[in-house]
Amino acid sequence: MSQPLTTPGEGFHPHLPDTAGESLPPLRTRLHHIRADALDGDTAQTGGMRRFAAVSGHTVGSEKLWMGQTHVAPATSSSDHHHGASETAIYVVSGHPEFVFLDGTGAEPEEIRLRTSPGDYIFVPPFVPHREENPDPAEEAVVVIARSTQEAIVVNLPQLYVLTADDEG
Repeated sequence: MSQPLTTPGEGFHPHLPDTAGESLPPLRTRLHHIRADALDGDTAQTGGMRRFAAVSGHTVGSEKLWMGQTHVAPATSSSDHHHGASETAIYVVSGHPEFVFLDGTGAEPEEIRLRTSPGDYIFVPPFVPHREENPDPAEEAVVVIARSTQEAIVVNLPQLYVLTADDEG
């Protein structure tokens, strides 16, 4: 018989801090079920979009994560914006939203348009200016968003620009 990989009683995540004996806030000691009809619409907004929080510091006491839905009406474009220091992951539930940003790797900035379908994912790094568009004249686009901050940071911008190292932070 082979030796076990861990000793009984040892954690499986030795990289996590030891929090034994520390008191946790009540919201941090249980699982939370957020029903689809209970999403919180009291979030930061961008013109042309409706954001609904499911998991946030406000709704469940999260400290490092925000997750929710965004709805983009037919034939609508959001305002240009970024999400501060937050990393953003997007999963396309329905529709065919397009994600637009300026790429500065060439001689001149180039507008890039990422055309998506249900099941696709998009990653938005911190501070990258972008906008979402729904070119479909009849169908709403719905996406699920996860952010590396506990709230939905939205910084609305007058226009898109190429992100440089000087722009971060």
